[in-house]
Amino acid sequence: MFRRHLTENLLLALEDTPAVLVNGSRQCGKSTLVQSIEATGVRRQYLTFDDPGILAAARRDPQGFVAGLSSAVTLDEVQHVPELFPVIKASIDRRRQPGRYLLTGSANVLLLPQLSESLAGRMELLTLSPLSQGEIRGVREGFVEALFADETDWTSATPEVVPRDALWKAILTGGYPPVVARDAVARQAAWFRSYLSTILQRDVRDISNIADLSAVPRLLSVLATRVGGLLNFADVSRSMAIPQTTLKRYFSILEATFIIQVLQPWSGNLGQRLIQTPKVYLNDTGLLAHLLGLNSDRLSLDGTPVGGVFENFILMELRKQSAWSKTQPGFFHWRTAGGREVDIVLEDRAGRVVGIEVKAGATLGGTDVRGLQALKEAVGNRWLRGVILYTGTDRIPFAADIHGLPIFHLWAGDQCQKKSASVR
Repeated sequence: MFRRHLTENLLLALEDTPAVLVNGSRQCGKSTLVQSIEATGVRRQYLTFDDPGILAAARRDPQGFVAGLSSAVTLDEVQHVPELFPVIKASIDRRRQPGRYLLTGSANVLLLPQLSESLAGRMELLTLSPLSQGEIRGVREGFVEALFADETDWTSATPEVVPRDALWKAILTGGYPPVVARDAVARQAAWFRSYLSTILQRDVRDISNIADLSAVPRLLSVLATRVGGLLNFADVSRSMAIPQTTLKRYFSILEATFIIQVLQPWSGNLGQRLIQTPKVYLNDTGLLAHLLGLNSDRLSLDGTPVGGVFENFILMELRKQSAWSKTQPGFFHWRTAGGREVDIVLEDRAGRVVGIEVKAGATLGGTDVRGLQALKEAVGNRWLRGVILYTGTDRIPFAADIHGLPIFHLWAGDQCQKKSASVR
């Protein structure tokens, strides 16, 4: 069992919030996490709506079901019973006791208005992703905090040699706990096949009644070939021969089930020169590699779509860390009409900006910092620092506030953070 870094945030939320929802994709470890906190001494009733009998009882009489619950209860996979949300809301309004309801869901309630409106102001949302590299290695990462620290010394991190084969094995495996636990590539592939089938048969049907379920996996496969690229619905619509209205509906379902994620453009009121188009990614590089048919034999750092896969890996690791970080920055990309771009842009609540470039190669050159330099000029005094994450071994100071960093910095803990950033 892996120690999940979101545990502390979850326990804090239960101390002062009536309802806490841990959401995330299926099989990312939500049920294991919420059951693991039983060891804290709080006795909670545990019910899962994956059980047909419990599901039928809740749907038949939602009010009676909630009335019969204990004072502290965990309800697993609550997206199966959306009619419970207004009943839980009424229950909380009658007795606003912290930690009464601990919920999990495999659908993003923020993208399902009928659910998100029910518990507004009464529920804290926490998102659990597949395992981070730090969780797999038993290290609590501090890279996001170091990026926003007032002072950061990248040379403080203990150097680690990351063999290229080991790095790409980690990327191809991804972070789903059942896959990480399997060594055989064939068994990992079997899990992903079953996983995709389960999503289509259960979660997609719960969210939307779709007659042609075959179109959803086709769309996912098409999107997998475009990770890290600008999302052009018109182009995808033509390639799949699906109307854009239908395509966007299918896309929203994949987004609501956490399978895909979008990276919105960062503008900062810079005018119309910026291309206002999001980029698309998958939530797990193991799933991405499965859809692309990638394995260690086919990988080549000079080929495609390796660059996009590596970028997908870095983005997801950063988002995982952000979920438990104090900073919790916003995530964007930056691209101008003139072709200048930065792969990932982070912005904290104080408006400070960090730029991150991702390079799958083992060497860096002066041209690799042009995007970061352009972003620095564009944001002015909001600029904090920029980094280039790559597969080489040397830390390269291109400038006082722009550094090339080996990949191991992602899971190096908080060694580099000299002074905590103030969040205003």
